[in-house]
Amino acid sequence: MRNKQLAKIFSEIFLLLEMEGGLPFRHLAYSRVAEVLEGTEMDVKDVYEKEGRKGIEAIPGVGKDIADKIIEYLKTGRVRYYEDYKKKMPVDISELVSVEGVGPRTVKSLWQELGVKNLKDLEQAAKKNKIAPLFGFGEKTEKNILESIKFLKRSHGRFRLDEIIPKAKEIENRLKLLPEVGKISVAGSLRRMKETIGDVDFLTLVRKTKECPTDKEAVQKVMNYFVSVPGVIKIWGKGGTKASIKLEEGFDCDLRIVHEDSFGSALQYFTGSKEHNIALRIIAIKNKMKLSEYGIFKGKKMIAGWDEESIYRSLGLLWIEPELRENTGEIEASFERRLPSLLGYDSIKGDLHCHSNWDGGKDSIEDMAKKAMEMGYEYIGISDHTKFLKIENGLDEKRLSEQRVEIDNLNAKFSRSMRDQPLAGKFKILQGAEVNILNDGSLDIKDEALAKLDYVIAGVHSGHKMEKKEMTERIIKAMKNPYVKILSHPTGRILKKRDEYQCDFDRILRSAKETNTILEINSSSYRLDLKDTNIRKAKEAGVKMVINTDSHNKEQMDIMEFGIAQARRGWAEEKDIINTQPLKELLNNFK
Repeated sequence: MRNKQLAKIFSEIFLLLEMEGGLPFRHLAYSRVAEVLEGTEMDVKDVYEKEGRKGIEAIPGVGKDIADKIIEYLKTGRVRYYEDYKKKMPVDISELVSVEGVGPRTVKSLWQELGVKNLKDLEQAAKKNKIAPLFGFGEKTEKNILESIKFLKRSHGRFRLDEIIPKAKEIENRLKLLPEVGKISVAGSLRRMKETIGDVDFLTLVRKTKECPTDKEAVQKVMNYFVSVPGVIKIWGKGGTKASIKLEEGFDCDLRIVHEDSFGSALQYFTGSKEHNIALRIIAIKNKMKLSEYGIFKGKKMIAGWDEESIYRSLGLLWIEPELRENTGEIEASFERRLPSLLGYDSIKGDLHCHSNWDGGKDSIEDMAKKAMEMGYEYIGISDHTKFLKIENGLDEKRLSEQRVEIDNLNAKFSRSMRDQPLAGKFKILQGAEVNILNDGSLDIKDEALAKLDYVIAGVHSGHKMEKKEMTERIIKAMKNPYVKILSHPTGRILKKRDEYQCDFDRILRSAKETNTILEINSSSYRLDLKDTNIRKAKEAGVKMVINTDSHNKEQMDIMEFGIAQARRGWAEEKDIINTQPLKELLNNFK
């Protein structure tokens, strides 16, 4: 929690400094430290207690000034520098910059000219057409702001997987340590790995112990522990079988204690989805049975419910993976014994969309490669941004050539040092690049340079507001370039911030099939693009996909599970995903 709170503070300091102007390298230091704190499991308090200031200053990106602020926070729970800035610039900077197209400098203009301090003020100003007349704005900007605010409102109360999973796992692991807790499972939309989550549900069995010799005492101990876990800011309720809490991260958690005989039916019921459950109940009724969270009954006799498999089996169905339970054809497929064999969470053999410190990422190519080897991968693809993205220190043709020399040297080094290792002769660093699709569909790197890469990823990074026909033609033209092999984050959405750009996805699918272009499933919890319905469309169209993390540091490579979950929600199997293939087969996709 301290890491996340400090990351939020440093992120806001970065935004406030950007709002004020000044030296950009000073601003970026705060942003980079925030990213490090957000992406690491180390607790800064533990580091300080064990190693003191020396340990804090050893954190990547932390110098004396930022170390002072971290230590101040650990001792006092506040950062005076941050609080002073907030008094000087009393705006909700994080909320305002969540609006697409609104950056720190825009916030400054809106605050100085119109007194806009928060999202509500911004919406009122836009509705009253006060923004368009301002210097540098216009009617289109005003319209875009209103559309973005409308989108943000739809996303209100929803949390990304990266915001919710770490805390959910922490609570689950804490509960598992109690001797009174038997079986425990996450349920709800988190178990289905929805791209955004409203709240977290836990189901558990409770058992008697020497300390708690009665069921009532055991239940009471578990309930008391649950409502006192670190980070609770409100207890909504605590009864005999259910407790509800609100955490400082903003989401609610429910704990339900169920009977052992009904654990499977309760897990099935509380996993959902609602539509899936209704369909199952209809099947039960047609078969003169009753299905509830307590089990399946024929008359008064319980015939199933001790595990989920028994529920589905009693209804004539094969067990259905949680990620599929949306009533989008999975029940019919189960009846007809044609459910997909979903790819497993351990089926990926490499990550092809990783950024290094060549384009502003945190870690070197060597460090990224070593992380890939630790994960058991056979290969990693370094795909740094190219020159159009100056803010990302994008590579031009000359620097791509220089990077190739480093990659070749590293491959030779690994080959020599790994002769006696399990991956000897297998692991390889591939050189790709994430080139930019310009507004006219051309790319920002010459074909002669692209031809020397192992593969090319192309993506849209600007001009997201183009009309549907223009955007579609733009993407298709890029896909027709003979060197483009992968289309990154194909629809451009940013969860909780920006909707997909307008494009004819069916036309893009047809073009991908014709050009053998592979569509990316981007594992970033901010993107998860493609969405599940488009993954399923791609699968049905016979278009291959790749699951990548789009990592900008080695810690982010661990988010591969989010992309795998997204692929599973889209009914994807190993045969649909190219980076489930060993290196030799993978490279055949790029010929």
